[in-house]
Amino acid sequence: MTMRNDITLVTGAGSGIGRAVALSQAAAGRPLALLDIDGPAVARAAAEAEERGAPHVLAVTADISSEADVADAFARCRATLGVPTRIVANAGVEIARKAHETTLAEWTHVIGVNLTGTFLTCRDAIRLLLDEGLCGSVVCVSSPSAFVGFAGGSNSAYGSSKGGISALVRALAIDYARSGIRVNGVVPGATATPLLDVAAGGRDDIAERARTQIPLGRLARAEEIAEAVDWLLGPKSSYVTGSHLHVDGGLTARGANDF
Repeated sequence: MTMRNDITLVTGAGSGIGRAVALSQAAAGRPLALLDIDGPAVARAAAEAEERGAPHVLAVTADISSEADVADAFARCRATLGVPTRIVANAGVEIARKAHETTLAEWTHVIGVNLTGTFLTCRDAIRLLLDEGLCGSVVCVSSPSAFVGFAGGSNSAYGSSKGGISALVRALAIDYARSGIRVNGVVPGATATPLLDVAAGGRDDIAERARTQIPLGRLARAEEIAEAVDWLLGPKSSYVTGSHLHVDGGLTARGANDF
């Protein structure tokens, strides 16, 4: 199988890690398909990507928990840019609530966006790659909560969704390795993004907690996570599949943590 293009598709591209990945890929001169449920945010990210050097950018307002929205986004990408061979399943949501306080609607929403949305993104991307006989690289954004419990708690829905993503990474990697499709996970630690405010319950002590809880003593920058994603997407990681790259400042190595 051969890779005929270098089109990158990123979900959750309107802000945070997804936006940083999009801008990094744009700086490398790659065409981009950017998806986000926030239409104005993804339009702004697309404009920034064009300024950074992306030759073509498709911005799509999409709810990745919707099978129809994901199918439409991939169809538009194929028709406008071509089949993406670099896919980043990043979009996610979080609630900071213990299990007995979590409603079924909240649980369903977190699992639907994080796990089902990642599955739909991967499934539709892989279908197109197989149809076109293309190699590809898929990166799914997991979390330390897929591997360790958070000492701060209130993480049942989010942790479950990310644990499912990591299991999905391993399953897909095995199923599609012989087709030239690599699937890996990136595991960001506490990163300075809007999602962290949700995880921390809106408290103003995040910087101090980072200093004391994270071995490197600070939050990650979204751009640092994007650099790891870039490596997993590209040819320098050609013998890597079914793996997780932890970019967490030592958070997982420490074990129990408060983020």
